[in-house]
Amino acid sequence: MDGILQHFRKEEQPFIEMAMDWAREVEDLYSPKLTDFLDPRQRFIVESVVKGSGLLVAEDGGFDGAERKRVLIYPDYYEPTRQDFQIAVFDVRYASKFLTLEHPEILGALMGLGLDRGKFGDIRLKDGEVQLATVLELNTYLAVNFTSAGKAKIHLTELPDHEGWITLEEVWSEETQVISSLRLDTVIASLLNVARQKASTYIHGGKVKVNWRVVEQPSFELNESDMLSIRGHGRFKVIAIEGRTKKDKIRLVTGKLE
Repeated sequence: MDGILQHFRKEEQPFIEMAMDWAREVEDLYSPKLTDFLDPRQRFIVESVVKGSGLLVAEDGGFDGAERKRVLIYPDYYEPTRQDFQIAVFDVRYASKFLTLEHPEILGALMGLGLDRGKFGDIRLKDGEVQLATVLELNTYLAVNFTSAGKAKIHLTELPDHEGWITLEEVWSEETQVISSLRLDTVIASLLNVARQKASTYIHGGKVKVNWRVVEQPSFELNESDMLSIRGHGRFKVIAIEGRTKKDKIRLVTGKLE
């Protein structure tokens, strides 16, 4: 598994090494290992680490179609159940008639409690309703300590399994881009049909996130499963790198959230 490091970015090395430790733990103890909530890129890395090792992975984020999910690494004898993922989903009640909570306010309030981002999953908002998924062991702590977000006083109620959970239908449209490189500015220029200089302006202006982190380097190289957010232009994902054309261009399959 150690050879996998050369296929990923240098800044991803600490997470890769952590994933390797998880896999070794499962091999040594011959029992499942449950992670915190991971984003799609992190899950892709875990799957890459485990691939070919004889171990298996399963994932669950509570909500149907969740973006952030917990991953269970397990030996082939084991049969995972939903309970193995230890996820709680909460309804966040507040005076929605007088104000509206937004995602950054809820996320900021949770982080303000000193919680690691991996301890909670998707935060869903729809028609004034707010729900969030967390690791099960935090249910008592959050009920006592998570009492406000933004200007709103809130009250948490744990919801029964799938009863009244917010469902969101994400529609992604796929396109194939033919590009000269996987540089961030080159890909953005193709996605938005703008000049690379314009794409670089977005990047230097802090308007571009890759895997939920601001990236300000136009030369940053994208990989499969990367998620992009371009302020004012929406969200994109790298679905597949399908090799090169006869003219040595890269054929890239991307998705855009409609």
